[in-house]
Amino acid sequence: MNDNIVWHKASVNPGQRAALKQQKPAVLWFTGLSGSGKSTIANAVELKLLTLHKHSYLLDGDNVRHGLNNDLGFSDADRVENIRRIGEVAKLFVDSGCLVLTAFISPFLSDREQVKQLLAQGQFIEVFVDTPIDVCEARDPKGLYKKARAGEIKHFTGIDSDYQAPVNPNIWLKTAEHSVERCAQQVVDYLAQQGYLEQAHSEQAHSEAQ
Repeated sequence: MNDNIVWHKASVNPGQRAALKQQKPAVLWFTGLSGSGKSTIANAVELKLLTLHKHSYLLDGDNVRHGLNNDLGFSDADRVENIRRIGEVAKLFVDSGCLVLTAFISPFLSDREQVKQLLAQGQFIEVFVDTPIDVCEARDPKGLYKKARAGEIKHFTGIDSDYQAPVNPNIWLKTAEHSVERCAQQVVDYLAQQGYLEQAHSEQAHSEAQ
């Protein structure tokens, strides 16, 4: 890092932002194969959070590649960089006091662990959208599996690129067995049970201001 770059300390701290939003910020990291239902469920969760008057933002894999990451391909190296950038962006949203939902295949255990290490304890919630590849391929909403099987797409996760499933996710969703509505409610129920939808402790905000 350039020695001339110095971190600027803001007057408003993360605890104060969270208290203002009356919630405990965190990243809900949705991971799973293409076609597993990550974006669909994350979108449904965000709608539920909106009805609860909670502040959230959804970072979707395809959407991010239209802008921030439009210079990246799908090689293993580019996938690693894709997730690194998203981790940094998600961290900024958490710092703002938001509940961040990310819908990315994020196939490598090490990359997801790297994002987790960027955040404070309890701020990384791994959501495994566990859908068998045959179900994903049968859905194939974007026609990507068909192209991958035909050799038109290289480095496609689950076909010629590895997917490393979570070992111990915080939330385990099985979309082949349950509806989008039920999976989304499972996520919201977890957030409620773990206290993420409650007002941040004013004591924490006060201590961080010192």
